[in-house]
Amino acid sequence: MERGGRALPPPWRGPWILLLLPALARGQPLAAGEAAYEEWRATGVRGRAVELSCGPAAAAPPAVVFWSFTPQGEGLPRAVAVGSGREVAMAPGTGTLGRVTLRNGTLELRELRVAAQGRFLCQGLFPERGRLRVGYAAVLLRVLVPVSKPFVRPTAAAAAEGAAVALTCTVREGTEPLSFSWQHQEPRGGSSVTPAGLGGSRAELQLTPANRSHTGWYICTVRNEVNNRSSDPVYLDIVYGPDEPAIRVEPFSPEQGGFSAGEREDVVLSCLAPSNPPSRYVWLHNGSQVHVGQTYVITAIARAQAGTYTCLAENSHLQTRTQATIVLTVYWVPSGSPTCAAAATKGDEYVMLRCRWEGGTPLVTLRWRDSAGRTLGDPAPSAAVLVLSTDGSLGGREFVCVAAHPLRAAAAECRLRLEVPELQAESEVAVLEGGEAQLACRQRGSSASLGATVAWYDPKEREVTPGLAKYRLEEGEAWLNLTVRDAEWPGDSGIYRCTATNAVGTASLPVRLRVDRYPAPPNVTISKLRYTRARTEVRLEWRTQGAGNLTGFVVQRRQTKKPLRETPSPWETAAGDIEPHSRDRRLGGLDPAVLYAFRVLAVNHRTAGHPSEVQTPAEPPFEAYPAVTGAAVAGMLVATAASLLAVHCIARHRETLPRLHDLLFRTAGPGAQEPVGTTEDAEAATGGEEEAGPAQGDPSAPGTAAGADAAPAQGDPSAPGTAAEPLSAAPGTTDDPPVNVTITVTATP
Repeated sequence: MERGGRALPPPWRGPWILLLLPALARGQPLAAGEAAYEEWRATGVRGRAVELSCGPAAAAPPAVVFWSFTPQGEGLPRAVAVGSGREVAMAPGTGTLGRVTLRNGTLELRELRVAAQGRFLCQGLFPERGRLRVGYAAVLLRVLVPVSKPFVRPTAAAAAEGAAVALTCTVREGTEPLSFSWQHQEPRGGSSVTPAGLGGSRAELQLTPANRSHTGWYICTVRNEVNNRSSDPVYLDIVYGPDEPAIRVEPFSPEQGGFSAGEREDVVLSCLAPSNPPSRYVWLHNGSQVHVGQTYVITAIARAQAGTYTCLAENSHLQTRTQATIVLTVYWVPSGSPTCAAAATKGDEYVMLRCRWEGGTPLVTLRWRDSAGRTLGDPAPSAAVLVLSTDGSLGGREFVCVAAHPLRAAAAECRLRLEVPELQAESEVAVLEGGEAQLACRQRGSSASLGATVAWYDPKEREVTPGLAKYRLEEGEAWLNLTVRDAEWPGDSGIYRCTATNAVGTASLPVRLRVDRYPAPPNVTISKLRYTRARTEVRLEWRTQGAGNLTGFVVQRRQTKKPLRETPSPWETAAGDIEPHSRDRRLGGLDPAVLYAFRVLAVNHRTAGHPSEVQTPAEPPFEAYPAVTGAAVAGMLVATAASLLAVHCIARHRETLPRLHDLLFRTAGPGAQEPVGTTEDAEAATGGEEEAGPAQGDPSAPGTAAGADAAPAQGDPSAPGTAAEPLSAAPGTTDDPPVNVTITVTATP
């Protein structure tokens, strides 16, 4: 066998002919003139698997198939595989394409290699209506190479702020086109972000000029139509600073021209000057060095330690320095600052405002004022309490506690705002039927200090209380979540309301709960419904129509409507939780004396589709005809033999039985041939074999109501099977021909 002017290798000649002979030996004609050619494209990924079919997927596999391959850019094909049924032969050298297997005419390439990119040609003999059709299929296979792990190379690992820096992303292999993306992560962690306006979609990322915000880890991600790979993080260091230092004093007691502290109090001086590498800090007191480090702690400060404090910050890499100076005054005053708090009495009748700042010599004087500066109540040392009657005017008002001390140049104060509760919740929550819906409600702001009461109300404005089976309440310090269990459609849908009430007002926030039903499953139609012989079971088959998801099937049954009943009996479940891949079911437990109707519904979780058409079971195939025919024939033969013996006996004993002899032979005359059976007898014998079952319309005929396998009489509206749909199979029939028997007896005197 030659192809393209070149003979196939010797190992291919014998197997090809041996595989071709079984298909041609069956005597099927070869329709070579009706050869069909198809061509399509396929895509595979190197290292994975791809299947190349010889013809449409729905068509029958070829009886004989031959696959060849032409590499991309070359003109000469080379054999790959040949097969007929289970007999398969592979050509040498197919390992360059991958792991090649052939099954039912389909060529499968596992561990695909780049060398498999090219044109695969399938030539096959397809069985079709008693003949073999020649078919050709060309598959243009494109092999894609996944992207390899990229590498990032910066122009410099560290650069001064303001310099130009670039990072380049390279990959070793990958089918183009390739797309690049960059992620930047701060040095101390945090989420990765794409650098904006810096050419983040190209293989090179330009940072011109570089600034301190560019410091951190950089990751390059490369994508093609097969996959995407990310590089290892690469750190870029931008050197800068130090900036002008900022000095912080704890406890924080500012005054005109500087800060103050109480005698014998621990004072902490902190200096911060952003720099990379981090700054070196030196502290000076009145011009003399007292400490090296970012934080200077003065334990039990004395009045002698008052004065000027200077922080020097130095960048050793850039050899740059900055400084800042403060003035610290030491007083004997209470530590800290005044604190304010609000609380509501039981029943929310009054609101109490408390202000406290203890210690110091002399004691601090505290007094309450409103936002307009008007004094409320009397001044008090160390602690002041103001009681207000609750009404709608308190909501949103601000109150100030002013603390005065003879050693302080300025008074200290704390502010307190009485807020109506402020709620935060999602405006709408959606859940599928049967799931759990969580409605979250949270307070925000300072209103929680007044002890707000949070509650949920259902769509009928009924308060949700703990212990209800339908709901679950979960409460925290400033939040209350409502969980609706086993959400029902449409009963649980509607507007739920979260309310929060404190002594100065009430807030309400609606939340819409939308309970969605699962999409409707496809429709179902019954394709077969038939009784078994005992009529205690039925065999049911069905099929689906249209698109849609489904999770199972339900079969329902009921007794059919009787003439004396006004309404049919209700449907009851005959079989539930049927797997979604099932299409048949055998149902038992039936009463043979009852006529049932069945229907099938597809179910998608809790959503049932349209029920199928209602059908009653068809009768089982009638199998009594051969037995009745055999019994009739056997009975007739026995009766015929007995009749012959009786006639012969009467003919030989004429003198002994004269009346019987005259009755049988004298009426026809001497020598006459007289049939023993009449024409009606012959027809009766014929009919007895043709109609093994009871006569139609005869309710008294044997088998009409006695056995479960008897076919129903036509015209009876209550008989099983009269309401069956055309899709239900009719009772089976027999192909045995009728038997006609005529017996003629010749008697001689």
